[in-house]
Amino acid sequence: MAHLNFENDVNSLLRLDAPTKGPAMRWQRKAAEASCNNSINTSQCLTPMKTSNKSFNASMTAKTPSKTPKTPRRSKTPAGKTPGKSKTPSKTPSGDRFIPSRSTTNFDVGHFKIMNDKKDPEIHVLSPSKLEQQKAIAENLNGHLMDSKILSYTTKPPQAPEGYQNNLRVLYSQSNKTPGSSRKSTRHISSLPERILDAPDILDDYYLNLIDWSCNNHLAVALHGSVYLWNAGNGEIQKLMQMEYPEDYVSSVSWIKEGNYLAIGTSVGEVQLWDVAEGKRLRNMKGHACRVCSLSWNSFIVSSGSRTGHIHHHDVRMPNHRIAVLSGHTQEVCGLAWSPCGRYLASGGNDNLLNIWNATVVNETSSPIHTFTQHQAAVKALSWCPWQPSVLASGGGTADRHIRFWNATTGALLNSVDTRSQVCSILWSKEYKELISAHGFANNQLIIWKYPTMTKVCELTGHTSRVLHMAMSPDGTMVVSAAADETLRLWRCFAVDNSRKKEKSLASSKIASNTLMRQSIR
Repeated sequence: MAHLNFENDVNSLLRLDAPTKGPAMRWQRKAAEASCNNSINTSQCLTPMKTSNKSFNASMTAKTPSKTPKTPRRSKTPAGKTPGKSKTPSKTPSGDRFIPSRSTTNFDVGHFKIMNDKKDPEIHVLSPSKLEQQKAIAENLNGHLMDSKILSYTTKPPQAPEGYQNNLRVLYSQSNKTPGSSRKSTRHISSLPERILDAPDILDDYYLNLIDWSCNNHLAVALHGSVYLWNAGNGEIQKLMQMEYPEDYVSSVSWIKEGNYLAIGTSVGEVQLWDVAEGKRLRNMKGHACRVCSLSWNSFIVSSGSRTGHIHHHDVRMPNHRIAVLSGHTQEVCGLAWSPCGRYLASGGNDNLLNIWNATVVNETSSPIHTFTQHQAAVKALSWCPWQPSVLASGGGTADRHIRFWNATTGALLNSVDTRSQVCSILWSKEYKELISAHGFANNQLIIWKYPTMTKVCELTGHTSRVLHMAMSPDGTMVVSAAADETLRLWRCFAVDNSRKKEKSLASSKIASNTLMRQSIR
């Protein structure tokens, strides 16, 4: 008999679905309790007036007067039940909180949010004001519908006990925001101009260059056949010159680096040199067959570009002023800019070409070291980076609308941005790694860009016609814009905190002193 008992035990162990001798499962206990309660309720409904049932209910009520029954009752409360027990409502489970509810989920909104999860690739070119406008329109049309979740749950998760602290909360609740002590303060850029000046009879011609700001804080403005000087320090206005014939006009102006001489290009192909302090013309340099629409200085040499596509180098110290002629364009040269180091000359023309010339070119047969053909319209806006002398920014006209960045040493295209508007002028900031561009058709605005990411910092509007020209103040904080609406507007775009500037100057002076000490020790 012992071996039979042993076989029975082995068989019972091998049967995985056999019942064990341990305590009953939780679902078995709940089923037993539910059957017990149902039997009690049935007996109450069948014989509600028996004394045994009454005594049983009375004893149960006396023991647990406020206890809520574990299972809901479908039958009505019997007459012998105490009133205190019937006041407690019975909760009916409404579903698992981890399973979404179809009745509270808006599938159309969820499908729309999933399909439009990817950001619009054109959103980065929109101004902050346009983004706010689109957001306000969406809120007015949709209300708070877009704030709803894709999946909805009927019940919320249970609350943690009072005083409970999760050890992982510190790890997963770290904010990505920079603390206030180390966060960089963003400067305020006013969207309104500080001053508006009238510029009557200023020519609405994309290919001309009619304003320039000297290091002595004098702004030169060409108004048809006259040139006026505005002193930004005291507001005085001086008329410098007037063309002899009424049909002639001034087509370009440019200050020498020292700010005491002004070069003026005219519609008759002349380049005039004026002494501003004395108010008289020093010399008249001829040689161009058509109007001179662009000028740029490199020390004592002024370069001029004309409608014929030729570029002349004039040495203002010599009687025979013309020392070189460059022939790299087939149409009007509307943009000229010498690099800060004086090694390169950038020229842009109406033939959609951008040429980079070497400063050592002295004859007509020389060709540019780089010729870029990526622009699809006239290239007028040219500006060299002040902290990277070999980086050039160029802007195209209405058919192109791009700002492109070039490495003049290697000839590589560094970056290209579609501004969606005609690019008329570009200026680099001296204090920030930013640049500002002036635009014509179709938005007529100024845009400040962060370099090298080319994200929009600010958008300045106010001109009612295309912004043709820009110039920067000698301290680099203000920009003046001239538009075809015959107004000049002064914008404080690159204001610098004086305390921050002093800290930078002290740091640079310490570095310089340490370098000198190391050199002396060696």
